[in-house]
Amino acid sequence: MSAAPVGSVPAETAPAATAVPVGRQRTPGRPGPSPERSWSADPYSHALRTGRGPLFLRRTDGWLLPLDVERWCAPADAADLEVLARCEGAVLDVGCGPGRLVAALGARGRRGLGIDVSEAAVARTVRCGGQALCRSVFDPLPGTGRWGTVLLMDGNLGIGGDPSALLDRLAQLLVPGGLLIAETAPQPDVDERALVQVTDARGGPGPPFPWARLGTPALLRHADRAGWHPDAQWSTGDRCFVALRTGRPPARPAH
Repeated sequence: MSAAPVGSVPAETAPAATAVPVGRQRTPGRPGPSPERSWSADPYSHALRTGRGPLFLRRTDGWLLPLDVERWCAPADAADLEVLARCEGAVLDVGCGPGRLVAALGARGRRGLGIDVSEAAVARTVRCGGQALCRSVFDPLPGTGRWGTVLLMDGNLGIGGDPSALLDRLAQLLVPGGLLIAETAPQPDVDERALVQVTDARGGPGPPFPWARLGTPALLRHADRAGWHPDAQWSTGDRCFVALRTGRPPARPAH
């Protein structure tokens, strides 16, 4: 599949590829733990620097979700490239991690920006040739209302622990009719909100923060209530994806 035509990134969305002060990645107006200390401190930073796990999200009941650090730190794979081929216009990768998608966009002449609350993630993205800012999706961001595509990959539907608030924020970032491509949990019945901690094999967890996990049916329910329109669903191997569009502007009357 060939890539969609490249749209121009708004002028202010081409920042210098350096980190800026970290913002709060929590739902606006909702008090609670803030995850930037977890995602920007060891063991997560150590895993990104080395490119290896093991690394987990740990629920308060002790359940562990393995995090695929080696895949995140590797070049974009076939599933990633199919996602990038579906992107339209300027691309914002929310929770870009070590930057494989932003780097792959740049290598293909596409314009994109990654954001992440982890300084280690932003630094690795820049080393890979991508552009990234150390910010939360809920912080003020360049190009608000003019992004053609937003990406939520590798479980980043969980950001903030409140899918409805996250979807509302992403709608603000996109152009009318803009595209969201989200990776959902491979278990279709998952619809979960919980406090989690980042931990490694040594069992030294960071501070807890709110997170969510959604299978495709749960995402579609939240999206429908928030005024999004389904555009596509697909899977590649054991990874599942959904494309959604924001509400389009009113049609102009015919003359």
